[in-house]
Amino acid sequence: MDYILEIKNLRKEFKNFTLDNISFNLKPGYIMGFIGPNGAGKSTTIKLIMNLLKKDGGEIKVFGKDHIKYEKEIKNRIGFVYDENYYYENLSIEQMKNIVAPFYSKWDEHKFNYYIKEFDLNPKAKIKTLSKGMKMKFSLAIALSHHADLIIMDEPTSGLDPVFRREILDILYSIIQDESKSIFFSTHITTDLEKIADYITFINKGSIVFSKTKDEVLENYAIVKGGTNLLNNDTRKQFIGLRETSVGFEGLVNNVDKVKKTFGDSILIEKPTLEDIMVYSVRR
Repeated sequence: MDYILEIKNLRKEFKNFTLDNISFNLKPGYIMGFIGPNGAGKSTTIKLIMNLLKKDGGEIKVFGKDHIKYEKEIKNRIGFVYDENYYYENLSIEQMKNIVAPFYSKWDEHKFNYYIKEFDLNPKAKIKTLSKGMKMKFSLAIALSHHADLIIMDEPTSGLDPVFRREILDILYSIIQDESKSIFFSTHITTDLEKIADYITFINKGSIVFSKTKDEVLENYAIVKGGTNLLNNDTRKQFIGLRETSVGFEGLVNNVDKVKKTFGDSILIEKPTLEDIMVYSVRR
Protein backbone atom coordinates (compact mmCIF):
# COMPACT_ATOMS: atom_id res chain seq x y z
CA MET A 1 0.00 0.00 0.00
CA ASP A 2 1.69 3.20 -1.25
CA TYR A 3 -0.85 5.58 0.29
CA ILE A 4 -3.02 5.40 3.39
CA LEU A 5 -5.30 8.10 1.92
CA GLU A 6 -5.79 8.89 -1.79
CA ILE A 7 -7.98 11.71 -3.07
CA LYS A 8 -8.30 12.01 -6.85
CA ASN A 9 -10.34 14.67 -8.70
CA LEU A 10 -12.82 14.88 -5.82
CA ARG A 11 -15.81 17.07 -6.59
CA LYS A 12 -18.81 18.26 -4.60
CA GLU A 13 -21.21 20.99 -5.74
CA PHE A 14 -23.39 23.12 -3.48
CA LYS A 15 -25.50 26.13 -4.40
CA ASN A 16 -22.81 28.69 -3.48
CA PHE A 17 -19.67 26.55 -3.27
CA THR A 18 -17.87 23.87 -5.29
CA LEU A 19 -15.12 21.55 -4.16
CA ASP A 20 -13.35 21.59 -7.49
CA ASN A 21 -11.61 18.34 -8.53
CA ILE A 22 -9.14 18.26 -5.64
CA SER A 23 -6.34 15.68 -5.42
CA PHE A 24 -3.74 14.78 -2.78
CA ASN A 25 -2.20 11.68 -1.14
CA LEU A 26 -0.97 10.74 2.33
CA LYS A 27 1.65 8.04 2.90
CA PRO A 28 1.78 5.76 5.97
CA GLY A 29 3.87 7.09 8.85
CA TYR A 30 3.28 10.81 8.25
CA ILE A 31 1.23 13.74 9.54
CA MET A 32 -0.50 15.93 6.96
CA GLY A 33 -1.74 19.36 7.95
CA PHE A 34 -4.83 20.49 6.03
CA ILE A 35 -5.06 24.30 6.10
CA GLY A 36 -7.26 26.98 4.61
CA PRO A 37 -9.54 29.84 5.67
CA ASN A 38 -13.08 29.27 6.94
CA GLY A 39 -15.31 28.13 4.08
CA ALA A 40 -12.38 26.88 1.98
CA GLY A 41 -13.64 23.28 1.88
CA LYS A 42 -11.72 21.60 4.74
CA SER A 43 -14.75 20.20 6.61
CA THR A 44 -16.50 19.29 3.35
CA THR A 45 -13.45 17.25 2.30
CA ILE A 46 -13.38 15.41 5.64
CA LYS A 47 -17.13 14.69 5.50
CA LEU A 48 -16.64 13.25 2.00
CA ILE A 49 -13.75 11.04 3.17
CA MET A 50 -15.93 9.77 6.02
CA ASN A 51 -18.89 9.31 3.62
CA LEU A 52 -21.00 11.72 5.66
CA LEU A 53 -21.60 13.55 2.36
CA LYS A 54 -22.03 11.94 -1.06
CA LYS A 55 -19.43 13.00 -3.61
CA ASP A 56 -20.45 14.25 -7.06
CA GLY A 57 -17.30 12.96 -8.72
CA GLY A 58 -13.78 11.67 -8.22
CA GLU A 59 -12.22 8.90 -6.18
CA ILE A 60 -11.49 8.40 -2.47
CA LYS A 61 -9.39 5.44 -1.35
CA VAL A 62 -8.49 4.70 2.26
CA PHE A 63 -5.97 1.91 2.98
CA GLY A 64 -6.00 1.33 -0.79
CA LYS A 65 -9.76 0.55 -0.81
CA ASP A 66 -12.84 2.38 -2.08
CA HIS A 67 -14.25 4.43 0.83
CA ILE A 68 -17.88 3.47 0.09
CA LYS A 69 -17.53 -0.19 -0.93
CA TYR A 70 -15.39 -0.97 2.13
CA GLU A 71 -16.86 1.69 4.44
CA LYS A 72 -17.40 -0.50 7.51
CA GLU A 73 -13.93 -2.07 7.35
CA ILE A 74 -12.28 1.33 6.77
CA LYS A 75 -14.11 3.10 9.61
CA ASN A 76 -13.05 0.36 11.99
CA ARG A 77 -9.46 1.49 11.35
CA ILE A 78 -10.07 5.26 11.52
CA GLY A 79 -9.99 7.44 14.62
CA PHE A 80 -12.23 10.45 13.96
CA VAL A 81 -12.05 13.66 15.99
CA TYR A 82 -14.56 16.21 14.78
CA ASP A 83 -15.15 19.83 15.79
CA GLU A 84 -18.89 19.17 16.15
CA ASN A 85 -20.00 16.44 18.52
CA TYR A 86 -22.49 13.73 17.66
CA TYR A 87 -22.89 12.37 21.17
CA TYR A 88 -26.07 11.93 23.18
CA GLU A 89 -25.97 14.95 25.48
CA ASN A 90 -27.94 13.34 28.32
CA LEU A 91 -25.60 10.35 28.64
CA SER A 92 -22.47 10.22 30.77
CA ILE A 93 -18.98 9.73 29.31
CA GLU A 94 -19.04 6.11 30.51
CA GLN A 95 -22.49 5.41 29.02
CA MET A 96 -21.50 6.97 25.69
CA LYS A 97 -18.30 4.92 25.63
CA ASN A 98 -20.33 1.75 26.19
CA ILE A 99 -22.39 2.57 23.08
CA VAL A 100 -19.37 3.40 20.90
CA ALA A 101 -16.91 0.67 21.96
CA PRO A 102 -18.72 -2.36 20.39
CA PHE A 103 -18.39 -0.80 16.93
CA TYR A 104 -14.59 -1.29 17.02
CA SER A 105 -13.05 -4.76 16.75
CA LYS A 106 -9.82 -3.59 18.41
CA TRP A 107 -11.35 -1.58 21.26
CA ASP A 108 -8.85 -1.27 24.13
CA GLU A 109 -10.57 -0.58 27.46
CA HIS A 110 -7.26 -0.21 29.28
CA LYS A 111 -6.14 2.47 26.81
CA PHE A 112 -9.46 4.32 27.09
CA ASN A 113 -9.24 4.41 30.90
CA TYR A 114 -5.65 5.64 30.61
CA TYR A 115 -6.66 8.58 28.39
CA ILE A 116 -9.72 9.45 30.50
CA LYS A 117 -7.44 9.75 33.52
CA GLU A 118 -4.72 11.53 31.51
CA PHE A 119 -7.25 14.06 30.14
CA ASP A 120 -8.79 14.58 33.60
CA LEU A 121 -12.29 13.52 32.52
CA ASN A 122 -14.89 12.28 35.00
CA PRO A 123 -16.52 9.09 33.54
CA LYS A 124 -19.75 9.93 35.41
CA ALA A 125 -20.01 13.45 33.95
CA LYS A 126 -22.85 14.01 31.48
CA ILE A 127 -21.85 15.07 27.97
CA LYS A 128 -24.02 18.21 28.17
CA THR A 129 -22.02 19.47 31.18
CA LEU A 130 -18.70 19.32 29.32
CA SER A 131 -17.01 22.38 27.84
CA LYS A 132 -16.05 22.35 24.16
CA GLY A 133 -12.48 21.54 25.14
CA MET A 134 -13.58 18.65 27.38
CA LYS A 135 -15.78 17.24 24.59
CA MET A 136 -12.78 17.38 22.27
CA LYS A 137 -10.73 15.49 24.86
CA PHE A 138 -13.44 12.81 25.06
CA SER A 139 -13.53 12.52 21.23
CA LEU A 140 -9.76 12.18 21.23
CA ALA A 141 -9.86 9.50 23.94
CA ILE A 142 -12.35 7.49 21.82
CA ALA A 143 -10.21 7.95 18.69
CA LEU A 144 -7.04 6.79 20.43
CA SER A 145 -8.58 3.73 22.11
CA HIS A 146 -9.11 1.33 19.22
CA HIS A 147 -5.63 1.17 17.63
CA ALA A 148 -6.65 3.24 14.59
CA ASP A 149 -4.26 3.25 11.60
CA LEU A 150 -5.48 6.63 10.34
CA ILE A 151 -6.54 9.46 12.63
CA ILE A 152 -8.62 12.20 10.98
CA MET A 153 -8.99 15.38 12.99
CA ASP A 154 -11.10 18.43 12.20
CA GLU A 155 -9.95 21.43 14.27
CA PRO A 156 -8.91 19.18 17.20
CA THR A 157 -7.06 21.91 19.13
CA SER A 158 -9.76 24.56 18.71
CA GLY A 159 -10.96 25.80 22.10
CA LEU A 160 -8.15 24.09 24.01
CA ASP A 161 -5.65 25.87 26.23
CA PRO A 162 -2.01 26.03 25.01
CA VAL A 163 -0.76 23.51 27.60
CA PHE A 164 -3.24 20.82 26.57
CA ARG A 165 -2.76 21.65 22.89
CA ARG A 166 0.93 20.87 23.34
CA GLU A 167 0.08 17.60 25.11
CA ILE A 168 -2.12 16.56 22.17
CA LEU A 169 0.66 17.36 19.70
CA ASP A 170 3.06 15.21 21.73
CA ILE A 171 0.52 12.34 21.70
CA LEU A 172 0.07 12.64 17.92
CA TYR A 173 3.82 12.70 17.39
CA SER A 174 4.22 9.53 19.47
CA ILE A 175 1.48 7.77 17.44
CA ILE A 176 3.30 8.16 14.12
CA GLN A 177 6.48 6.66 15.51
CA ASP A 178 4.63 3.54 14.39
CA GLU A 179 5.34 4.03 10.69
CA SER A 180 2.20 2.19 9.58
CA LYS A 181 -0.07 4.90 11.04
CA SER A 182 -0.90 8.37 9.68
CA ILE A 183 -2.67 11.52 10.82
CA PHE A 184 -4.74 13.92 8.72
CA PHE A 185 -5.03 17.12 10.73
CA SER A 186 -7.31 19.98 9.61
CA THR A 187 -6.79 23.22 11.51
CA HIS A 188 -6.59 26.99 11.29
CA ILE A 189 -3.99 27.05 14.13
CA THR A 190 -1.00 26.77 11.80
CA THR A 191 1.60 27.05 14.59
CA ASP A 192 0.50 23.56 15.72
CA LEU A 193 1.35 22.19 12.28
CA GLU A 194 4.75 23.88 12.22
CA LYS A 195 5.62 21.75 15.24
CA ILE A 196 4.52 18.32 13.98
CA ALA A 197 3.38 18.18 10.32
CA ASP A 198 5.40 16.44 7.60
CA TYR A 199 3.14 17.55 4.73
CA ILE A 200 0.94 20.60 4.23
CA THR A 201 -2.08 20.66 1.94
CA PHE A 202 -3.53 24.14 1.45
CA ILE A 203 -7.09 24.53 0.17
CA ASN A 204 -8.71 27.83 -0.79
CA LYS A 205 -12.13 28.46 -2.38
CA GLY A 206 -12.58 24.74 -3.03
CA SER A 207 -9.27 24.26 -4.88
CA ILE A 208 -5.90 22.89 -3.76
CA VAL A 209 -3.24 25.63 -3.77
CA PHE A 210 -0.44 23.15 -2.98
CA SER A 211 0.20 19.79 -1.33
CA LYS A 212 3.90 19.50 -0.42
CA THR A 213 6.28 18.64 2.38
CA LYS A 214 6.33 21.30 5.10
CA ASP A 215 10.04 21.91 4.48
CA GLU A 216 9.41 22.43 0.75
CA VAL A 217 6.65 24.91 1.49
CA LEU A 218 8.69 26.96 3.96
CA GLU A 219 11.74 26.93 1.66
CA ASN A 220 9.83 27.91 -1.50
CA TYR A 221 8.13 30.96 -0.03
CA ALA A 222 9.54 34.15 1.50
CA ILE A 223 8.32 37.37 3.07
CA VAL A 224 9.78 40.46 1.38
CA LYS A 225 9.81 43.91 3.01
CA GLY A 226 10.77 47.24 1.47
CA GLY A 227 9.87 50.85 0.75
CA THR A 228 6.82 51.80 -1.33
CA ASN A 229 9.09 53.56 -3.84
CA LEU A 230 10.12 50.08 -5.07
CA LEU A 231 6.59 49.21 -6.16
CA ASN A 232 5.09 49.74 -9.60
CA ASN A 233 2.67 47.80 -11.80
CA ASP A 234 5.39 45.39 -12.94
CA THR A 235 7.06 44.71 -9.56
CA ARG A 236 3.68 44.19 -7.89
CA LYS A 237 3.08 41.22 -10.21
CA GLN A 238 5.91 39.30 -8.51
CA PHE A 239 3.98 39.06 -5.25
CA ILE A 240 1.41 36.40 -4.37
CA GLY A 241 -0.05 38.80 -1.82
CA LEU A 242 0.92 42.29 -0.78
CA ARG A 243 0.23 44.62 2.15
CA GLU A 244 1.08 48.27 1.65
CA THR A 245 1.26 51.13 4.17
CA SER A 246 2.30 54.76 3.83
CA VAL A 247 5.89 53.86 4.78
CA GLY A 248 6.49 50.50 3.14
CA PHE A 249 5.25 47.12 2.00
CA GLU A 250 5.34 43.50 3.06
CA GLY A 251 4.52 40.71 0.64
CA LEU A 252 4.73 36.99 -0.05
CA VAL A 253 6.74 35.58 -2.97
CA ASN A 254 7.60 32.08 -4.18
CA ASN A 255 10.48 33.05 -6.48
CA VAL A 256 13.18 34.50 -4.23
CA ASP A 257 15.93 34.55 -6.89
CA LYS A 258 13.80 36.59 -9.30
CA VAL A 259 12.86 39.04 -6.52
CA LYS A 260 16.54 39.47 -5.55
CA LYS A 261 17.40 40.29 -9.18
CA THR A 262 14.60 42.85 -9.34
CA PHE A 263 15.16 44.64 -6.03
CA GLY A 264 18.81 43.91 -5.18
CA ASP A 265 19.83 44.98 -1.67
CA SER A 266 16.88 47.35 -1.27
CA ILE A 267 14.70 44.70 0.38
CA LEU A 268 14.64 42.56 3.49
CA ILE A 269 13.88 38.86 2.98
CA GLU A 270 12.50 36.75 5.86
CA LYS A 271 11.30 33.17 6.29
CA PRO A 272 7.50 33.00 6.32
CA THR A 273 5.25 31.13 8.73
CA LEU A 274 2.46 28.88 7.46
CA GLU A 275 0.06 31.58 8.64
CA ASP A 276 1.86 34.17 6.47
CA ILE A 277 1.57 31.88 3.45
CA MET A 278 -2.12 31.24 4.07
CA VAL A 279 -3.06 34.88 4.81
CA TYR A 280 -1.22 36.39 1.83
CA SER A 281 -2.44 33.70 -0.58
CA VAL A 282 -6.04 34.32 0.46
CA ARG A 283 -5.64 38.10 0.41
CA ARG A 284 -4.23 38.27 -3.16
